[in-house]
Amino acid sequence: MTVDAHQHFWRYTPEEFGWLDGPLAALRRDFLPADLAPELGATGVAGTVAVQARQSIAETRWLLDLAREHPFIRGVVGWAPLAAPDTGMILDGLAGEPRLKGVRHVVQGEPAGFLDRPAFNSGLREVTRRGLTYDLLVFARQLDEATRFVDRHPAQAFVLDHIAKPVVQGPPPTEWRAQLRELARREHVCCKFSGVVTEVPGGRWTPALLRPYFDEALAAFGPHRLMFGSDWPVCRAASTYARWHALVVDCVAGLAPAERASVLGGTAERFYNL
Repeated sequence: MTVDAHQHFWRYTPEEFGWLDGPLAALRRDFLPADLAPELGATGVAGTVAVQARQSIAETRWLLDLAREHPFIRGVVGWAPLAAPDTGMILDGLAGEPRLKGVRHVVQGEPAGFLDRPAFNSGLREVTRRGLTYDLLVFARQLDEATRFVDRHPAQAFVLDHIAKPVVQGPPPTEWRAQLRELARREHVCCKFSGVVTEVPGGRWTPALLRPYFDEALAAFGPHRLMFGSDWPVCRAASTYARWHALVVDCVAGLAPAERASVLGGTAERFYNL
């Protein structure tokens, strides 16, 4: 079964989506399950993981409501205030939600050293105690910090979003390759091949440009710790859903059937317990 391990929904408001600027300005509207369903049907994607786009408990509950209404939403990665003293109590308030699979914080927008903060690490231990996953949303320049972070939490299941968002304007940067492989040495970390097209300046990408980045992620994590994600609707700023899906399908075409199935869905099913 093909699973899109990373997509978003939102009801647009200028106050909450100030980051939709520049090339993303065309996305200043609502994106709901009815908008995504035809894309899934056209590509044969059977299920998705809906990931937070705002840092609020209200959005987490809204995504869980959508998951109850739309069976193709197999799991939700929400947000919780991990640095708050009552993090455990807040997570317990969501404990009865079977489709809540994990949490995420927008660390890419935080200052250097954020992942070293004791309060945030304390909150992450509450996530671990409850058997939830954690999505790492960082830029490539934060990979060393992310590696220190995951080393503090060997019992926590992590997934790196968007291959750490390197700027894609030529061959994979040497520093990014080295740092990605170092992080991948941690067996409790998986990786999403997603969110790459919007890291190409001007959005002018070709399969030949992006294929080496897939190959690096595959070499680092292997097919059983790598998963396909669309980053829909953000990907629409640089690609159609079908074009991105076709690229990933082409990238895995040479793998053994079991390996291909892992990247296209099996890894996500195992990691998120879908």
